[in-house]
Formats: sequence, structure tokens, C-alpha cells
Amino acid sequence: MAHTASGKTAIVTGAASGIGLAIAQRLARDGAKVAAFDLNADGAEAAAAKIRADGGTAIGLAVDVGDRAQVDRGVEEVRARFGPVGILVNNAGREGFEPFLSISEESWEGILSVNLTGTFRCCQAVLPDMVQARWGRIVNISSSSAHSGQPLMTHYVASKAGVIGFTKALALEFGPQGITVNTIPPGFIDTPMTRRNEAKGLLGPGVDHHAARTPVRRPGLPEDIAAACAFLVSEEAGYITGQVFGVNGGRNT
Repeated sequence: MAHTASGKTAIVTGAASGIGLAIAQRLARDGAKVAAFDLNADGAEAAAAKIRADGGTAIGLAVDVGDRAQVDRGVEEVRARFGPVGILVNNAGREGFEPFLSISEESWEGILSVNLTGTFRCCQAVLPDMVQARWGRIVNISSSSAHSGQPLMTHYVASKAGVIGFTKALALEFGPQGITVNTIPPGFIDTPMTRRNEAKGLLGPGVDHHAARTPVRRPGLPEDIAAACAFLVSEEAGYITGQVFGVNGGRNT
């Protein structure tokens, strides 16, 4: 596929590790100028340094998507350094494992603030650039748990289901201006976060067990999500919008 991200300015949130890092690296390889946003300042800079070491163009910025002022400051800095934003990947997310009756309002609001409202904040901050250019690509990373549900994660699942509905509505509103908005709900992906949850006993029998129950018989890799994302932000994907683009090895169809 042609490197159609070439020369575009891209923001990837939650880019310090796992899926976000893989997406940031892939878009940079495809020629985008990448801004890696992450709550972890050192992680964001380390991600950008990895991209630069591979010959790409990147900056790392400490941005908490739960804070509108930080989002706005981050986007302003990206514009100053790289120019108008053409690609946004909303990947930053918080998860939680709590029995429903133990979920506090604070915990509920905290997860929604990052996963759902954080996506809203970032989209609202960059869309004026895309409207002016009459071209834009937004990819929101949701979760396959929004299809299937997941016990002990009601707040997380609700937030990710919200991202799917948000994506569909935004796609309809901005399609006439050359902007596509899609969502990738990853299936079972082998990330540092997944391995930490396995170590805590939160994944039942563990990663290998879940991989064995996946039709393609392996866990997903961050690079699998990055490949789908690279396609959705490309020129070739201009007729694809408002779609739930599952990347899950056949776990959800």
C-alpha cells in the first residue's frame, strides 16, 4: 500500500507503550510526522526517541486526555512544530476491574473522563484543522468488550461502547467535509497491560488459554491494530467511515 500518511501530521494518544506505540511507529514509517501524547512524560518522549532512531519524525508530549487544557496545549504545540493536524488516533485509555456494586462515582467518572470524554476532547481540538483542509482521518480505539460485555468492567465497557456510538455520529456529521471517523475495537491483544493483568490473576487461565480459544489460535499483536489503523488513515480508505473495524482474530464477528 502506498505510504499515503506521508507528510501528514498525526497525533496518537496513549502512545508510550502497547497498541499506541505500535500505531505511532507504523504511522511514522508511513511518512507521518507523529506527536506521541501520553500521561507518562518520559514514556511519550521515549516513544518519540524510538521513532526518531528509526529515521522517523516525532515529538513526545505529556498530555492527560482527561484535562481539556492539557489537550489544547498539546495540540497547539503540535501545530507550532508540525503544522495542522490531519490524523488523530484516540488510543489513550484507562481500565478498571471492580464488582459493579463497589464502583464509586469517582471511579466511574474517572474511566469515562479518559476513555469517552478524552476522545471527545481530542476530536474537538483537532477537527477545525481537518475542516479547513477538507481532509481528515480519525480512528478511535474502542474495545471488543463493547460487543460482548465483560463482568467486573461495567464502567470500562460502557465507556468503550460510548466511543463506538460517538464514532458513528461524528462520521455522519463530518463526512461531507472530507473527514472519516472509524473505530477499531481490538480483540485479545498481547500488550504490557495484558501481561500485568495476567500476573494479577485478572485473566482467568491466562494469555495462552485465551489464544487457544481464538479462531486464528494466537493473541493479537499491537502491530495487528497498527496495520488496520494505517489503512484507515490512508487515502484509499476515503470511502470507509462510521465503521466498527474489528481486529480480533475471529473472536467477535
